[in-house]
Amino acid sequence: MSSSAEAPPAVLAAGGALWRPADGGGIETAVVHRPRYDDWSLPKGKLDAGEHALTAAVREVAEETGLTAIAGRRSVRSEYAVGDGTKRVDYWLMRVVGGEFVPNDEVDQLRWLPLEDAAAVVSHEADRAVLADLARTDVPREPAVLLVRHGRAGDKSGWDGPDELRPLDGKGRRQAARLAEVLPLFAPSAVLSARRTRCRETVEPLADRLGLPVQDLLELGEEEFAADPEAGVAVVERLLARDVPGVTVVCSQGGAIPSALVALGVRGPGAVDGVWPPAAKGSVWALGGRPGALAADYYRDFAPGPHDGAAPRPR
Repeated sequence: MSSSAEAPPAVLAAGGALWRPADGGGIETAVVHRPRYDDWSLPKGKLDAGEHALTAAVREVAEETGLTAIAGRRSVRSEYAVGDGTKRVDYWLMRVVGGEFVPNDEVDQLRWLPLEDAAAVVSHEADRAVLADLARTDVPREPAVLLVRHGRAGDKSGWDGPDELRPLDGKGRRQAARLAEVLPLFAPSAVLSARRTRCRETVEPLADRLGLPVQDLLELGEEEFAADPEAGVAVVERLLARDVPGVTVVCSQGGAIPSALVALGVRGPGAVDGVWPPAAKGSVWALGGRPGALAADYYRDFAPGPHDGAAPRPR
């Protein structure tokens, strides 16, 4: 088939299912009216050039609603026909923590509604699927742990010093800088790291941006985890079980992360049981819930474009 007959690339967009506690219990969500289309929908918009879907989702929510929101669990993707092609929209659940709606050119009304009422008001079936995901109670709406593998640190054979002191290379430093740009969208409240130079260097730019110290976490070093995997898994379980708000960032190594995830019941995106979860250098697993019932989202990186797919949630 010639290139002229090929289908046009999908239009990429991202948005958020906003929520806040409701008076009397439960939660409520925000729906917006777009005068251009005369419809009620969830806030969303197209990705800018060089933008990841997550950063686009948070930006579009802020631009359309004036509200400040914390990124939570990755939600569903909708895909539908537009013109001769398709439009693909990735959604995240987002807890509103501030801001005020002001009518603008794109959105002239915003309504806070109970989830059932919002599902009846929205104009598109795809939005109802996102609201149904927001209503789930079997997994939390926000992650509790962001499990980061350190950035690239060059070839071990090219380093003369002790391996634990091997630093990030140029690509690794760029990966660390990108994490420092994106992970604040989850509003981390603590940053922990295995005692390896490359691990600390991966999260130090993030910690500096947040004004937080990098705390040592010995149990998730590669050698320490191999010596006592139960202790390493127990640390992650304790962080997942914390009742206080806030996400904990944990930087570890490739010899520990997949094993810890398997012990928690996580498998790789799209993989069958028995296949190790991926843990590329500079990648992030966003984890929330309890072992066997985790929301487990894998971010291969935060490069421009649509997200890289969520792991199936364990049953």
